[in-house]
Amino acid sequence: MNISRIVTGVASENCYFVQKNDQLLIIDPGAEPERILDKIDSLAAEPIAILLTHAHFDHIGALDAIRQVYDIPTYLSMIEKDWPMSTELNGSQFFHFDITAAQPDQLIPEETEQLTIGEFQIDIRRTPGHSPGSLSYIFTDDKVVISGDALFRESIGRTDLHGGDQTTLLTSIRQQLLTLPDDYHIYPGHGMSTTIAHEKEHNIFFMA
Repeated sequence: MNISRIVTGVASENCYFVQKNDQLLIIDPGAEPERILDKIDSLAAEPIAILLTHAHFDHIGALDAIRQVYDIPTYLSMIEKDWPMSTELNGSQFFHFDITAAQPDQLIPEETEQLTIGEFQIDIRRTPGHSPGSLSYIFTDDKVVISGDALFRESIGRTDLHGGDQTTLLTSIRQQLLTLPDDYHIYPGHGMSTTIAHEKEHNIFFMA
């Protein structure tokens, strides 16, 4: 499995491309759809789904444009089903933007623990706190975590937007992410990748 990214938009959001053989997942298409489409073309793989870690504007801004080109399912937590259509909920209003997207067609129920999409087996861990429906996607066979805006390299996501709560976020990370093996690689929604071991040792929020 190969993972690549481009950094998009004013928020420098990471859009990820997860490739296995000739199949491709697009994760959090935040902005600049032309660049995302160019990246897809360069990978010579067939997009089979879009995954959203959460529905803040900087993670969904290119969603509709990508779906106009590729008629593929889009996955999002059921909890945030109305967020893409609301500038208040998705946070764009807070930053004086007007960014919306159509509702994803695959809404993930709270009880769902795993997704099978093509050749991909994905474990779902709920990591609310940055937003109520935040999900982290775990690719166990490859020791990979796509953490959205829950856990960053040596930091955590902001909690001052709609539905955010720092206590909830810290609990989510401790229980759902830091319990993973130390050698798992974390690919966050902003900034550089890291590992579980690095965060245990260097993240000020979790250092013993």
